[in-house]
Amino acid sequence: MKNLVILGSTGSIGKNTLEVIEHFPEEFRVMGLSAHSNIELLAAQIQKHKPKYVTITDEKNYQVLKGKIASSKLLFGIEGLKEMVSQDDADMVINGLVGSVGLFPSLAAIEKGKTLAIANKEVLVMAGELVTQKAKEKKVKILPIDSEHCGIFQCLFSGKKEEVKNLFLTASGGPFLNRDKKDFDKIKVSDALAHPTWKMGKKITVDSATLMNKTLEIIEAHWLFNMAPEKIKVVIHPQSIVHSLVEFIDGSIIAQMGPTDMKLPIQYALFYPERKVASSNGFNLTSLQSLTFLPPDMEKFPALKLGYEALRLKGTAPAVLNAANEVAVNQFLAEKISFSRICPIVEEVLSSHSVISAPGLDDILKADQWGREKTLTLIKN
Repeated sequence: MKNLVILGSTGSIGKNTLEVIEHFPEEFRVMGLSAHSNIELLAAQIQKHKPKYVTITDEKNYQVLKGKIASSKLLFGIEGLKEMVSQDDADMVINGLVGSVGLFPSLAAIEKGKTLAIANKEVLVMAGELVTQKAKEKKVKILPIDSEHCGIFQCLFSGKKEEVKNLFLTASGGPFLNRDKKDFDKIKVSDALAHPTWKMGKKITVDSATLMNKTLEIIEAHWLFNMAPEKIKVVIHPQSIVHSLVEFIDGSIIAQMGPTDMKLPIQYALFYPERKVASSNGFNLTSLQSLTFLPPDMEKFPALKLGYEALRLKGTAPAVLNAANEVAVNQFLAEKISFSRICPIVEEVLSSHSVISAPGLDDILKADQWGREKTLTLIKN
């Protein structure tokens, strides 16, 4: 039986992970859960799965639950996350957190030799070189849960790395694929949260609307698969059935397809390198009317250019890009800035950053903090 620690158990990835493992009660034990704000759902998860450890990252909610959970050891904050993933009997850590908070428990899990299944893309965006080097040193597997990266991971078994010509990440195009850019100033928060194919958290849904999600995935793919940036492409695929493709030097293209259900890549990571009968329904190929692929409009969605620019600059640039985007998206969700301002703000912050090459963890954290402060200053002004 595999002992799991699920970070962000009340979010989309966490909830889907718990749904998957409920189909395999003899295979998995929930050893740890973490949440930030949805303590009502967390309480129900605790009652059902009885984890040994629970971590709350919000001070107010920690105080609310303190002394009320008899079956689990209650931990707090980033130190609590690190302690939970570092337990000797933990086998796998599922990182479903959102934002930079996931970096510290990811590094702690790797340090302790735990398999890391990751959907928290900001970890590899901020500190991809540091994280992948540490994983190599500790001989730790990093398994991608993002549908696109999980797809690439599977497609790459069709050939050797030196035989790969291009990796293709697919993007639905989000809710504004066919909207005129001149109308972007009128976009409301509710419009940006109405994703056409996926049900996700607010931050990642807004990132999908700006295509910043693909920007982060470009950087993530660079580190996960040790692939040159110019070999990582984005293609618009509105149906979201083909999650990714790998083109080989002989002209063959291998595609990974599946329903728009995160349980599929989660189950693949949980059981890797084996496959099990799906815990969720598949889809009928004959029901597909068409599969279309379009080039991305870089002028309409300038976020994509920023991913390649951050990789060109290297060092602390991706961390600043990520920090600026997190702040800008939160300010949009709070209705402090317009949708059309998100990418220009991120671009301005990135262009004003003095990049530190080959950064250590302290350099990355300082760059992250600088990016946040710079973004807020720009918005206030």
